[in-house]
Amino acid sequence: MRILIADDQPLFRDALRVLLEDHGHDVVAEATDCSEAVALTAEFHPDVVLLDLCDPVSNVTTTTRGIASESPETAVIVLTDHPDEDVLLQAIGAGAKGYLTKELDGNHFCELLSRVERGGPALTPQLASSLLQAFVRTEGAPRETHDPSGLTGRERDVLDAMARGITSNRELAATLQVSENTIRFHVRNILDKLNLHTRAAAIAFALTHGIIAGANGS
Repeated sequence: MRILIADDQPLFRDALRVLLEDHGHDVVAEATDCSEAVALTAEFHPDVVLLDLCDPVSNVTTTTRGIASESPETAVIVLTDHPDEDVLLQAIGAGAKGYLTKELDGNHFCELLSRVERGGPALTPQLASSLLQAFVRTEGAPRETHDPSGLTGRERDVLDAMARGITSNRELAATLQVSENTIRFHVRNILDKLNLHTRAAAIAFALTHGIIAGANGS
């Protein structure tokens, strides 16, 4: 993968670049602040931006959205020293495809990173669980139990698209080549079958349970 490292600590950038190159990745650029990360993304259009430099937290969402605006195909993975559920929720809500801690060993880090290349999320099981819990607190608790086995293939397609950041009915309809009314019908069925209240909670559940394309078997 072509990767942009965005971090304000030169020593960490150097170590991460060596790790990534040892695992066959191409580090195309390095940024030292949020604005530079967005500008370099616009210049190089990397496959992934590893983002760890945004303070205050609100800059995580601003920078993630800025990167998406400049290069919609680029995946943002937020790096952190100390996982925080609020930051996790904001990052994923802004469109980040992963959230990894610096305490991971190199091989595990690269293994999780490779999931993005296959279309899945870069999340440890612990952070995925935290994401679901955070959505439950924010969006409301599930009514009873979740049962994904009843989802049809088309409903999984819709859920997969939402988990990849395509959330509006218009975009979903265009992507799946159906009408917006059909999308509304599928989304309603997804929420009913998963016993959830909102699309955000359904996306969190899909990410944590590996029921979307690219997440299975990761």
